[in-house]
Amino acid sequence: MIRINQMKLPIHHKKEQLEQKIQKVLKITPEQLKEYHIAKKSIDARKKPELFYVYSIDVVVSNEKKVLKRVNDNNVMLTVSKKYTFPVREKSSFAYPPIVVGAGPAGLFCAYALSLQGYTPIVVERGKKVEDRTKDVQRFWETGIPDTSSNVQFGEGGAGTFSDGKLNTLVKDPAGRNRFVLETFVKFGAPEHILYENKPHIGTDILAEVIKRMRLFLQEQGATFRFETCVTDILVSAGKITGIKVNDTEILKTDCLVLAIGHSARDTFSMLLSKNLRMEPKSFAVGFRVEHPQEEINLIQYGERYAKELPAAPYKLTANLENQRGVYSFCMCPGGYVVNASSEKGRLAVNGMSYAGRDGKNANSAIIVSVTPEDFRELCPDAPEDALIGVRFQEVLEERAFRLGEGKIPQQLFGDFCNNQPSTAYGAYESETKGEHVLCNLRGLLPEKLEESFMEGMHHFSHAIPNYDRKDAILSGIESRTSSPVRINRGADFMANIRGIYPCGEGAGYAGGIMSAAMDGLKVAEAIVTCK
Repeated sequence: MIRINQMKLPIHHKKEQLEQKIQKVLKITPEQLKEYHIAKKSIDARKKPELFYVYSIDVVVSNEKKVLKRVNDNNVMLTVSKKYTFPVREKSSFAYPPIVVGAGPAGLFCAYALSLQGYTPIVVERGKKVEDRTKDVQRFWETGIPDTSSNVQFGEGGAGTFSDGKLNTLVKDPAGRNRFVLETFVKFGAPEHILYENKPHIGTDILAEVIKRMRLFLQEQGATFRFETCVTDILVSAGKITGIKVNDTEILKTDCLVLAIGHSARDTFSMLLSKNLRMEPKSFAVGFRVEHPQEEINLIQYGERYAKELPAAPYKLTANLENQRGVYSFCMCPGGYVVNASSEKGRLAVNGMSYAGRDGKNANSAIIVSVTPEDFRELCPDAPEDALIGVRFQEVLEERAFRLGEGKIPQQLFGDFCNNQPSTAYGAYESETKGEHVLCNLRGLLPEKLEESFMEGMHHFSHAIPNYDRKDAILSGIESRTSSPVRINRGADFMANIRGIYPCGEGAGYAGGIMSAAMDGLKVAEAIVTCK
């Protein structure tokens, strides 16, 4: 197969023009073009007002070597499609079915891979199945009364279910796991364009349906799902896992336990620490959700000619400050909503979410500042010096946010934030939220040096996106669940110090998003199948 990279075509082009361009680049006749597939598609907006689609195309032609010989182009090369294959070795045997704790992307894909290899895993999830969970989340947004087991953080699909459904990752993937995950999503109902879009996304509405179909398939393969089932203890003998206790009452025996618990399972982290499972605090980032009008972002990113006809524009922003802190955008949601993502009473956290259509009026992104264990100790000087100090750092910030908004999402305009004065009204546009919200003064919510870094980052980003630091940009706090504050240590065999336990995914500190978590689930399944 031949790969053509960097093939540009006008925004308004037809299929025939694409095929003609392939023929021209490869110097072939229409008859020689046997087959082609889009490997990657993105928008090049660097030379506004002219915009282009940029393609990587995989082409099947007759006489490949002859075609390559006469084409003198660095963007044309021979390529081999990398197909993910599960390791073929003598299968491990267990006395009891493997138990996967958590039905987020890491847990689901681990269970999926195990099922395809003939195992019958038990998936234990403290929250509800996705269709019931969606109703609970909507009820919380309407009433402000949380369900601490079924919410934006807990339940089938994990925290990523109520997000933008982004499916891009920076993880290097020579084994082809990334493609396998995308193909699996398509198999269960995701649109095929996620296979080639440069920054693919599903949207929370479609993702929920995909997850449901995936669960039904797993059940047909023999997997068992136990919803509303929380792991409250682990049973260990001679340094090995022998079982788990769920809901403080029932014992499930196992000699293979996958911990794909997500980044918000704080009570589970505490229990595991008490059982001497080795873990350590991990750096992450905190900040605020920032909203801008999506029309304005489209105009800046695409230019006036295409601003109203192309999909809602994303952006990505980073700054490395002189104080050695990083400030960057995270989980940017084009045409999205700021959502109350709280999972505990008396604590408040926010996130961003988009539907598949990305047709909300505002763009929002978390603008976050990197924090380290040193920051944790400064904010929580009386906290124990253990692996959970980052958790306590999050809890302090979320308790402040809850008190500030009296349970509603606290918000402020950026100009008022800089001037340390409460906001009393929105500016040129209003907030797009899921959950009640209230204007106030967010200053003092973060430690002072983090606030200063946040403001410096906002001003810096205006060099990339003009007027990004506009005075009426809407801030919502607090964005505290960007990634796990804990890493559960694992060795080269993917096992923890307690043998038979496999830390997995974002909650264990080995992923950061839907795709990397799903890929880590596959890696753990491979390790389980091939363990000795």
